[in-house]
Amino acid sequence: MDRNVARQLMSATVDFDRPGKQIGVFHVPLSSHDDAWGVVPVPVAVISNGKGPTVILEGGNHGDEYEGPITLGELIRDLDPAKVSGRLIFIPAINQPAVLAAQRVSPVDGINMNRTFPGDPMGSTTRQIASYVNDVLFPMGDVFIDLHSGGSSLDIIPSAVIEPGRTPEQHAANVAAAMAFGAPIAVVIDNRGDPRTATAAAALAGMTVIGTEMAGGGTVSVDALALCRRGVRNVLAHLGVLPPDMAHTVAQPSRLYALSSRAHVIAEDDGVFEPIHRLGAEVGAGDLVGRIHFITQPARHPVELYARADGIVYGRRQPGRVRPGNCCLVVASPYESSPQ
Repeated sequence: MDRNVARQLMSATVDFDRPGKQIGVFHVPLSSHDDAWGVVPVPVAVISNGKGPTVILEGGNHGDEYEGPITLGELIRDLDPAKVSGRLIFIPAINQPAVLAAQRVSPVDGINMNRTFPGDPMGSTTRQIASYVNDVLFPMGDVFIDLHSGGSSLDIIPSAVIEPGRTPEQHAANVAAAMAFGAPIAVVIDNRGDPRTATAAAALAGMTVIGTEMAGGGTVSVDALALCRRGVRNVLAHLGVLPPDMAHTVAQPSRLYALSSRAHVIAEDDGVFEPIHRLGAEVGAGDLVGRIHFITQPARHPVELYARADGIVYGRRQPGRVRPGNCCLVVASPYESSPQ
């Protein structure tokens, strides 16, 4: 496939090479029943000044995750270009249709954007947006910051996320950026080895990559939003894009964890999930971590769920209702026992 097609089909109202601050959109063509020659206007902003790295900051990959988009919107409005050394490219609501619908997946084509990179410039809307980021924006970038939360289905310990690097040098840079973020914990997550995520695609493009998970439940967490605000500024100061006095003091280093192939506890029954432990609780493989209850069948005993790895309860399902295949619990293991 000719990856230059994205440049031909999609265009931005900002000039990525111009100094100063610009706020605009890039247009993704959408021919629908009620608009034959319409577009999806995806918000984009550029703040550029002097020499320094280009940092691409993404929020809203999933439309029900809010701390990242709020943080990026504030930076777009508040940052003085004179304080910047380099270039910041913001895509605060990258999956615009999903953000407007407050859904994890796009209502236009039903696709999860974070499982569609590098995208397809000739594909459906979500694949086209991903291809613009991958084919047009990523080649400009040195660093990619991808801000996520748990969405509507998970509550997760607010944390920095480390994308496994493709080289020892890239991995070390990813870890250093995550440590600079200053979250209580940083977790190595490879999304079960899936190469279709935005962070995996950014790593393939050679960038330093950092992600986040900021609470969840489809709401805005006061504490997670405060952490996200501090953490993004910390990373930008760590990279030299913002001056050191714009960073916040990190009280203690992040504790390092990883998600192994045995991290996820999956439902095999249709019922209501009862968690046994709070987030952050230490558990061991084989420990009871939850039950699935059958409320309309009072004579039926609940099914017990057990951890498959040693570590801490990193995430748990937010809605009580579960069906076979749902992720009920996630256990993060100390990074010394790195993913298998």
